[in-house]
Amino acid sequence: METKIFKVTKDSLDILREASKLLNSGELVAFPTETVYGLGANAYDGKSCSNIFLAKGRPSDNPLIVHISSPEQAENIAYTCDLYYKLAKAFMPGPLTVILPKKDIIPSEVTAGLATVAIRCPKNEVANKLIEISNIPIAAPSANASGKPSPTCAKHVYDDLNGKIPMILDGGSSEFGVESTVITIKNDVITILRPGSITKEMLGHVSKNVQIAPAVKEELRADEQALSPGMKYKHYAPNASLYLIDDKSIDFIKFTSKMQRLENCAVMCYDEEINLLENKNLLPVGKEKDIKKQTKNLFNLLRSADDLGVDTVYAHLPKDDGESLAIYNRMIRACAHRVLTSEEQHKGGTNG
Repeated sequence: METKIFKVTKDSLDILREASKLLNSGELVAFPTETVYGLGANAYDGKSCSNIFLAKGRPSDNPLIVHISSPEQAENIAYTCDLYYKLAKAFMPGPLTVILPKKDIIPSEVTAGLATVAIRCPKNEVANKLIEISNIPIAAPSANASGKPSPTCAKHVYDDLNGKIPMILDGGSSEFGVESTVITIKNDVITILRPGSITKEMLGHVSKNVQIAPAVKEELRADEQALSPGMKYKHYAPNASLYLIDDKSIDFIKFTSKMQRLENCAVMCYDEEINLLENKNLLPVGKEKDIKKQTKNLFNLLRSADDLGVDTVYAHLPKDDGESLAIYNRMIRACAHRVLTSEEQHKGGTNG
């Protein structure tokens, strides 16, 4: 299969109509959103949605997110409530996914057999226009090979999926750079299953009862079912072994400087640290306090590590609250929970 890339805006109507024809005929189309690029299929077509899993190499028990062009369209596929519409008023269109009880029109291939469906209304104008023109909800995970860093530009999609899908819509770089915040709602309680640009503090303006699921920071139990994408499996990982360094226990500059001499490694450092390290295989994430830039750069830098051909990558252990929680969640999964708290721990081997 030849994979074609088309540069688009919301006004590229001929190209968007062609993409909608592909979707309605059961094909897959990769498209931009404000978070990361998505790999879309007709959410009403179970067979088409199954092809997403084949193209990505994605485990079939990992549910998909259904994208709609207006919050009200959730009525067609799920059972809504007052809190959903309060959240919609505050954050939609935008990088928020809400899990709701599903209607029978959504096939089990989309929901991994769950009785719920994850729903999002993207802010990105290309994505929104594509859904509108297609006149169907679009089921779409990130448009990458399963387990790899999520794509924030069309090139990333092409690198992973060339020859596996017919069309990629190139809408430029993603605005936020990490996937949407995923939440469940029950009565007036909001539970964050995957953190993103919509933070706990922001959700707290809609409901006083906001909690974070343990699996956001910890590994999912072997007997626990994933209710949201990104919960169960090792995700976002470069080919190299990634280690996070706990700054409270290890002097980051001293340790990584030594590793630069001893190993074929890359270092994800703050901009302020560039001149303190050897100018070799550095991956600057942004200024230490610029969390938005760090978030936007994250997946691109993890992919850049692969281009360097290094064996290991070292990075700061992010803070696990506020805006940083989304980075912490992605990095802790990318490194398979390999956090260094002492040099002896590293010498003793942490390749498991």
